[in-house]
Amino acid sequence: MQPISAEAVSHAPAPAGADAPHLVQFFIPATASLQERRPRTLKHGDTFAVFDHNGDALSGPGSPEGIFYRDTRHMSHLYLTIEGQRPMLLSSTLRDDNATLTCDLTNPDLYEGGRLALGHDLIHVRRSRFLWNAACFERLVVRNYDEHPRRLSIEIAFEADFADLFEVRGTRRARRGENEPPELAADRVMLSYVGLDGNRRVTSLTFDPMPTKLTGNRAVFCVDLRPGEARSFFVEINCRAEEAQSSPRRAFFVALRGARRARRASAARAAAVTTSNQVFNEAVRRSISDLYMLVTDTPEGAYPYAGIPWFSTVFGRDALITALQTLWLDPAIARGVLRHLAANQAKALDPVADAEPGKILHEVRYGEMAELGEVPFRRYYGSVDSTPLFVMLAGDYLRRTGDLATMRQLWPSIVAALAWLAEHGDRDGDGFVEYGRQTAEGLINQGWKDSHDSVFHRDGTLARGPIALAEVQAYAYAAWRAAGEIADRLGHAGEAARYRERAKTLQSAFDKAFFDEALGTYVLALDGDKRPCRIRTSNAGHALLTGIAYPERASAVARTLMAGSSFCGWGVRTVASGEARYNPMSYHNGSVWPHDNALIAAGLIRYGFRQDAARIFEGLHAASTYIDLRRLPELFCGFRRQRAQGPTFYPVACAPQAWAATAPLFMLQSSIGLAFDPKQAQIVFEKPVLPSFLDDVVLDNLTVAGHTASVALRRSGSQVVVEVLQRSGPVGVLVIN
Repeated sequence: MQPISAEAVSHAPAPAGADAPHLVQFFIPATASLQERRPRTLKHGDTFAVFDHNGDALSGPGSPEGIFYRDTRHMSHLYLTIEGQRPMLLSSTLRDDNATLTCDLTNPDLYEGGRLALGHDLIHVRRSRFLWNAACFERLVVRNYDEHPRRLSIEIAFEADFADLFEVRGTRRARRGENEPPELAADRVMLSYVGLDGNRRVTSLTFDPMPTKLTGNRAVFCVDLRPGEARSFFVEINCRAEEAQSSPRRAFFVALRGARRARRASAARAAAVTTSNQVFNEAVRRSISDLYMLVTDTPEGAYPYAGIPWFSTVFGRDALITALQTLWLDPAIARGVLRHLAANQAKALDPVADAEPGKILHEVRYGEMAELGEVPFRRYYGSVDSTPLFVMLAGDYLRRTGDLATMRQLWPSIVAALAWLAEHGDRDGDGFVEYGRQTAEGLINQGWKDSHDSVFHRDGTLARGPIALAEVQAYAYAAWRAAGEIADRLGHAGEAARYRERAKTLQSAFDKAFFDEALGTYVLALDGDKRPCRIRTSNAGHALLTGIAYPERASAVARTLMAGSSFCGWGVRTVASGEARYNPMSYHNGSVWPHDNALIAAGLIRYGFRQDAARIFEGLHAASTYIDLRRLPELFCGFRRQRAQGPTFYPVACAPQAWAATAPLFMLQSSIGLAFDPKQAQIVFEKPVLPSFLDDVVLDNLTVAGHTASVALRRSGSQVVVEVLQRSGPVGVLVIN
């Protein structure tokens, strides 16, 4: 049984008066490896789907396959056969923009009465599938390449278990709702379930042409094909109780046009990246495609859901870091994240939801178990870092865009977040931000490393709360500084001075309490008794990211991060080898997380350690060359890099995962020193460096102050030369060496 992120985990109640973890209550069983399955994923809005390479969904123990809508699996089984046999796989591909999945299949040898009736590879089946507006659209094209006419039976078997996402992940329920009898029409079947929450959930399947036979769990098509003839079949699987407005055939093409237009429109906002390295180009294209697949439109703007399959919903921390990593690429994402989180900011004390006034959201769920309170994540605020990250991102967004109108709109939420940092966040009045769950059902650890065993002492004993994490103090420092800058821009000079003083005081206190000379870095955390957790971890790199580290500390921190015990060749481990709970196969105690490394690399560059940052960039790029679709997963194992071998995969890592997908984009920005000055309408490159695997980089559609430019960076000896290729409007390009 593997632990997972507290973004999707809760724990059994702790003993009265204690804050020690018990067994994980909501978990992802490692009975089936996602890496072994290498599933094909699609997403649009609140719908996502996980299929195998054939395009089927085969539910079973530990299987995440199926079509999900708002945290409920609306299609748990989807299985195509030809003459009762599963077709053989020829190829399975996602478009570069993730818009459609195409599976090419062919018939195996088919026998009748012990004799070969149809040799293999004579019937070709192409399945084209995509999601749009809570529906899955599919076209099957069946072609006969035999020299004889053929009569074939094509069958699609289907089931809808209406399992809550947490059930799919392994949580057992004492009771469930009722499945209703299927409702049948000539070309349509409706499957439905009434949950214990009283909500009726519906899946409808509509077919074109009309099936030869249709039951509550299968559709059969008998088709005659002349030599060379092809026939098309269309299926619409809808996760909402809506009558079809047109035939599946017409709906397929209308929806496909809408899906592609939407992808093009969102991607058009983003800068484009082309380099001299074709493998890196593939990785970047996949990163940007994954980002926009995960982005969901909310009433407040674009919002990236965290990842597929387990985290396809609103998370605060994940979206804030994803937005931070893509500010240079598409600041509209940061604006949407800030506005949506402000709209859902906690207004009152609610211990069950771990909510306190001013606190920023952690997670939202819509499934039956969340509605009933069987899991505590209906609208949950149990993360200690979302609130300072919210203010930190607001400051970065203002620096990137100069958008004072949005800052004025967000200012009350920023002030409320700062009040939370100063009051509820600082539980004992020592100036540090701590966390401690308000109820026994809440999450034990509430930083980004949120496994139950991720915060511990030198001897391996788990830390007792309230806990002050090193990186959270770094985020809080950045939040106070950002608040000072925003207040100044909005004309609140008095508040600005107070906020800057808070940051200065926190920086001094942090250095005294967290830096450990003997350890050579910052300690992981302070426990409830203010005892330091003297563990070498990647958390210290986040202190470099935000600038809370005094310059005289940076060299020691960089050396510790890049030592062989921490840097495994692919990236910096979450926990250094040799520490008590080090395990390279664990979720948070020795693994390598791309987003963590991207933030560390940015911190190293901030203090001038550009070659160290380049080693991290090269390691993660090298890892991507061994990974299906060039898609960096949520994490991989922290085993040492071996010559001519790829990384060791973590079995239940999500992919795509928003902050992992955008990690290469952020590392590229950090390497080339890309920044923006909206006041002067300038694009700035400060001490640009290209990693060893890149000789040239071209950035198109870089936007500042409403103007755009295309820029090329080229290696010239030990220097990087910047050339402006095109401008739209009075935009300047400044290079600082």
